[in-house]
Amino acid sequence: MTTADGNPEAADEAAAPATPLQRLLEVQHHDTVLDQLRHRRAALPERTALSEVDAKLGALEARTKEVRVHRDGLGAKQAALEQQIEASRTRREALEKRLYGGQVAAARELQAMSEEVKHLARHIAELEDRELEIMEALEPFDGELQEGDVARGALEDDAGRLRAAIGVAEAALDEEIAGEAQVRATTAAGVGDDLLARYEQLRTRLGGTGAARLVGGSCGGCHLALPAMEIDRIRRAPPDAVVTCDQCGRILVR
Repeated sequence: MTTADGNPEAADEAAAPATPLQRLLEVQHHDTVLDQLRHRRAALPERTALSEVDAKLGALEARTKEVRVHRDGLGAKQAALEQQIEASRTRREALEKRLYGGQVAAARELQAMSEEVKHLARHIAELEDRELEIMEALEPFDGELQEGDVARGALEDDAGRLRAAIGVAEAALDEEIAGEAQVRATTAAGVGDDLLARYEQLRTRLGGTGAARLVGGSCGGCHLALPAMEIDRIRRAPPDAVVTCDQCGRILVR
């Protein structure tokens, strides 16, 4: 069999089945692609944006709780004042009814009732002034709570949009990962259990790369040049011998 350029040796090389070491290099390629895909999945920009939105929501919730504590404290004071005002008004109305209803004839009693009515009127006015101060103090808190509701709604909308975008991106990447993993598994089946186990150990220890091609006199994994004597030893080794880089320990494929 010859190739288009009439080179029978090149044709024989193209037709020759891949050796376990060559397949191992293919496995390494697929593992690298899988690592990149998984990194893309974990580092989606929408995920980072969602984390920022969640952080803003958390800060907003914390501030909202703080504002509500102050607002509720003032609200309780306002409610207490309203009860006092209502009780004083009820007392004053009862006194005025007796005072002007002709039911009391004694001058001293009428005088005392008149004085109490005046005192109640002043007391009610003081209570109403205090209530007005509290109502004015409540305004900024109520305004901040309303603004917080608007901001929360906008942030929750952003979070929903980002989660939807993350879901779409994850689904697409998961499909790519599944396809790549299937091809990787098929390729790994032709490597051999012992060689594959050794590769997996190296890959785990050396940051994801357990096998690399020998390019010239350098390791394609650590990119360091090997000593001339080591290169000569590797070249003299049988084609199916498993050799490693004396610099990083990765399996070298010639």
